[in-house]
Amino acid sequence: NATNTTGDIIEFVTAPNNPNGQLNEAVLHGPNIKTIYDRAYYWPHFTGIPSPADEDLTIFTISKLTGHAGSRFGWAFIRNEEVYQRMNMYLELNTMGVSRDTQLRALKLLKVIIKDGGREIFEFGYKTMTKRWDRLRKTLSMSNRFSLQKVPPENCTYFQKVREPTPAYAWVKCEWEEDTNCIEILNAAKILGRGGSIFHDDHRYVRLSLIKSDDDFDVLISHLEGLVSGKDGAKIM
Repeated sequence: NATNTTGDIIEFVTAPNNPNGQLNEAVLHGPNIKTIYDRAYYWPHFTGIPSPADEDLTIFTISKLTGHAGSRFGWAFIRNEEVYQRMNMYLELNTMGVSRDTQLRALKLLKVIIKDGGREIFEFGYKTMTKRWDRLRKTLSMSNRFSLQKVPPENCTYFQKVREPTPAYAWVKCEWEEDTNCIEILNAAKILGRGGSIFHDDHRYVRLSLIKSDDDFDVLISHLEGLVSGKDGAKIM
C-alpha cells in the first residue's frame, strides 16, 4: 500500500504462487506499471484453470509441466512486438540461444503431450496429486501440531468442474507455541524441506515438495506419521 507508483515499475505475479499455491493477481495498476505473470505451475494437475493465460506478458517452463527441470527450457507469450524483440536480443547475448539438444527434447515432449490434447498427462497428474494431498491431509489431521495452507476451490475450465487445488508444495506451519523453528522439528524427524525464511516468511513455516517419486513420497508420509504420533500421542489409523 505504500508503494510509490509514479515511476516505472515491473511487477512479477506468480500464479499459482510458490510455495502456497495461491492464484495471485496483480496488485499495482497504472500507465507506468508493467506486469509479468509467472505461470510455471499453471497446469491442471496443480490448480484449477479458471481462465486462459492471456496476459500481456506470460512466462512458462517445461520443468513443472513434465518434470524436466534439468532441461532449463521455458517460453513466453508476449503481446508487444518491441518487447519481444528486446527479450529475444537479450537471450541471444546472454545465453547464445537455447541448445539444440534441449530444443529437440522439449519438442518431442510437447508433441507427446498434445497428441491427445494433453488429457492423458493432466488426468494422470491430477489423479496422482489428489491422492497425495488426501494422504497428507489425513496424516497431519491426526495432530494439532501442524497445519496446511488453505487454497479455495476453483472452477476449472479444463476439467469442467469445481475442484480442490493440488499444489506442487505443502506449506506446513508448526502450530505449537514451543515449535519456533519448524524446519528443525522436521529435520529431526528426517524430513527434508525448505524453511519459511527462504521465502521471506516466518520460521514456523516449511515447504515440503510433493512432486517426487512414489517411493520418496511414501517415505515422506511414513516419517510424518512417526512425527505426529510421537510427542502428542496422536495415533495413525
